[in-house]
Amino acid sequence: MDFVGIEFQTLDTTGTVWPERQRFLALAGVKVPKKDVENPKTFGMNWKMTAKTILVQLHHKIETFEHIHKHLVLVVQDRLLEYMRREFSFKHLESTARLGDPMHIHGYGLAPDDIDLCLVLRERVSTDAAGIATCLGLQASANVELEMIIKVLESKISDKTLMRL
Repeated sequence: MDFVGIEFQTLDTTGTVWPERQRFLALAGVKVPKKDVENPKTFGMNWKMTAKTILVQLHHKIETFEHIHKHLVLVVQDRLLEYMRREFSFKHLESTARLGDPMHIHGYGLAPDDIDLCLVLRERVSTDAAGIATCLGLQASANVELEMIIKVLESKISDKTLMRL
């Protein structure tokens, strides 16, 4: 059996949608507290947090997928992919996906059809673990050998920091 990992990324919001919800309900004729309708608080898309979070998660996951020779596909809104291109280091990504790459990013958008809107694949790009690290501006691999970690920790231990029973 074979598989491919698929990750869907939604957008994070900032602020609160509650006052807007209450205003909508009031417009629809539902009785809501006046203070909720008059509340000036707003909300918006938290593009930076969403992009940063997903890239860090991908950086951790893609090395595992590379190790087991499988593919991981990130599905995002085309506008989020555009944002990531502007705000992170995406210049190294090919404009078309390569089948041999373990990490694929698919950007989808909405397009009008005869009656409604339909989901359209707008862009496909691909890379590997090193490419995701480059997107984040990282210089080194996330893999650090256990022996290296122990060596660094042991170098910081002194007689004063040792626990005695």
